[in-house]
Amino acid sequence: MIVRILGEGQLQVDDSATDELNVLDAALEKAVNAGDERAFRPALAALLDRVRSLGSPLAEDAIEPSDLILPYSDADLEDVRELITGEGLIPG
Repeated sequence: MIVRILGEGQLQVDDSATDELNVLDAALEKAVNAGDERAFRPALAALLDRVRSLGSPLAEDAIEPSDLILPYSDADLEDVRELITGEGLIPG
């Protein structure tokens, strides 16, 4: 799957990582829904760090549709709330 981190670019992440990323996404969604700023920041960092560690960056000139769009690392709670759907940031 192609994952875009806003402000950073796109990464190719193996589909087999979906379950692991969904666990991190659930923690982030819980913090956002609770308005828990103390839990939000580390949950966002954990999700983004894991995507970065699992993913391989696409070439800067590559134009590929993104399967997932994740917030930038400095996003605030409200920014992320706007991106979350009924399935969180990562469907599945």
